[in-house]
Amino acid sequence: MSDSALALFSLVATLGFYYLTKVAYARKKVFFLAPILAAPLGIIALVLALRIPLDDYFRFTHLLVLMLGPATIAFAVPIYQQRGVIMRYPMTLTFGVITGLVLGMGSSWLLAQLFPLPDEIAHSMLVRSVSTPFALQAATAFGGVPEITAMLVMATGIIGMVICEPVFRATRIRTSLARGVALGASAHGAGTAKARELGNEEGVIASLTMIFTGIAMVLGAPVFASVLG
Repeated sequence: MSDSALALFSLVATLGFYYLTKVAYARKKVFFLAPILAAPLGIIALVLALRIPLDDYFRFTHLLVLMLGPATIAFAVPIYQQRGVIMRYPMTLTFGVITGLVLGMGSSWLLAQLFPLPDEIAHSMLVRSVSTPFALQAATAFGGVPEITAMLVMATGIIGMVICEPVFRATRIRTSLARGVALGASAHGAGTAKARELGNEEGVIASLTMIFTGIAMVLGAPVFASVLG
């Protein structure tokens, strides 16, 4: 197989894995079928099994990464559509964003102080609690590596998605507003997807909290980096 054919195959396989895992997760809501977890694991297994060079894999799949830019701009749509929710719960959303930022960055900074982590990982970890498009933009202000940041963001989302319901039961968090804010502020896209499973209002609140937390992270990244650096 030529290099171009291998690169095209990698793109098709990546899209195929995502579609298949999305369909599978829609039919059976178990965390190991979630696209954010199952699709990357399937792609890694394929790349290793076929010994596809990374340069060939990324030749066309990098186009998917470029879509993060339009995806970030598209976040304006739900903000407009849910403006009524924003007007009803302005203080809840505000405190949710502030709390998410403080706890996300604070816990990451504390881990870096307690354990001898390399600077690249420590700096990349500071933005792990916001959605990928925002995290990649903010990572450079902290001196992080975008690729490492992307992996840490994904891991944070998966963990939040898996443990949220036991945590909600243990802490007796029952209101849709509180659950939505918690998932959106701490587990970004994966948390928002989980919130939609819990209920429509949870999904709306989580989506808005995720978006505003990401925007606040990007806008405040230079200041946050100077304080935590």
